[in-house]
Amino acid sequence: MKIDKALEQYLLSHIVEETPMMARLYRQTHLSMVNGRMCSGHLQGSLLTMLSKLISPSRILEIGTYTGYSALCLAAGLSKNGLLHTIELNDELESLASSFIEESGLRKQIIQHIGDATDVIPKLNESFDLVFIDADKRKYLEHYHLVFHKVRVGGVILADNTLWAGKVVQEVLPTDEQTLGIMLFNDFVKDDPRVEPFMIPVRDGITVLRKISE
Repeated sequence: MKIDKALEQYLLSHIVEETPMMARLYRQTHLSMVNGRMCSGHLQGSLLTMLSKLISPSRILEIGTYTGYSALCLAAGLSKNGLLHTIELNDELESLASSFIEESGLRKQIIQHIGDATDVIPKLNESFDLVFIDADKRKYLEHYHLVFHKVRVGGVILADNTLWAGKVVQEVLPTDEQTLGIMLFNDFVKDDPRVEPFMIPVRDGITVLRKISE
């Protein structure tokens, strides 16, 4: 979601400052990738870190590593000896994300998986405290169903881009599978009695789902 530049700068000047390493990762993403805007960035990344620290998870699952910015933000809240599993379909992104994970000193706590999340998730024998869904928008609901029973009651599922640049309130073409996928997910979780949903209008929208039952 677009925000006034002056207000954005005010926000950024009143939160924890971005570290030089994370600033380099953000810059490198924009220099190396055609869709650099997909990188979480400092404002959203700070929110992810705050939520993770409030939960203090021992196990995190991220679906959609991209260049690793959000993984590092989420990992900052891991409890002692905690682990974060992050899944990325595009193997060409592995080395860039891996280099910054190494530099962060969190290599022992972050496990990278390269492959389709629909294949990887069923093989993870873990119970997660926090899940971040941020991959193929057409598969959001499928990923939600795959991870749901791996999340403990009281755990949290986050979904990124759920306002999708405002397209969710516009007329959608039947060929726009990404927007339709987001809308299908949004409508489903709103009425899912097993979770408590809340949407945060930061950046492109983040949905927070607290699991209250199986």
